[in-house]
Amino acid sequence: MTERLAKFMARSGLCSRRDAEEYIRQGRVTVNGEIISTPAFNVQGDEKILFDGEKLPQKDKTRLWLYYKPTGLVTTHKDKEGRPTVFDNLPPGLPRVISVGRLDLNSEGLLLLTNNGELSRELEMPKNAWSRRYRVRVHGRVEPKKLESLQQGVTVDGVAYGKVTVTIDGQNGSNTWLSVALNEGKNREIRKLMKFVGLEVARLIRVSYGPFQLGNLKKGEVREVPQKVLKEQLGNRFEL
Repeated sequence: MTERLAKFMARSGLCSRRDAEEYIRQGRVTVNGEIISTPAFNVQGDEKILFDGEKLPQKDKTRLWLYYKPTGLVTTHKDKEGRPTVFDNLPPGLPRVISVGRLDLNSEGLLLLTNNGELSRELEMPKNAWSRRYRVRVHGRVEPKKLESLQQGVTVDGVAYGKVTVTIDGQNGSNTWLSVALNEGKNREIRKLMKFVGLEVARLIRVSYGPFQLGNLKKGEVREVPQKVLKEQLGNRFEL
């Protein structure tokens, strides 16, 4: 049975499928000594596959970790601006991991990490419609009707956003805590939507991603999801 080279590379844990496709286009991958230039190339898996002249990581069982990302870290392996990254600040002992989606520099909370690039891609797919939930502290005058309008989906600066559910948890002067749930997770979505309704985000914490919860994790802490739980939650969606 054959599969796309990019998918095979992602399943090895080297990188995400998207990155693998780019590496192939750059001519950095060889199969049995031949430079491959198209991500559409198929392999069986028993070929000699090299990336930058090195063997791919040996496939391990699929694993998933919960990580409390602090603010001040970017979710990338290398940052052009030299800012500290999530992957430079993980606790020792983890294998090479890939994030499921991202949290921006000033956001914190639950970030899923996996050693399987294909799983990362699967969990990010909009078709799964997994809810991401956040606690958000905002400044400004909160107008419930404007918040309710987000439930119908809105277009901001030419970008269409899907349904977002917002509830008010509590107010203290100009500070208000909101609970926000969405399924898409577009770039800086919550910050842009809050600005759209006249609010400024002061703190943004992701507390869940699908069935996986931040719980009592402390900032910078990592906890692996037990294999039994992983199979219960993903077994019918993904081949573990």
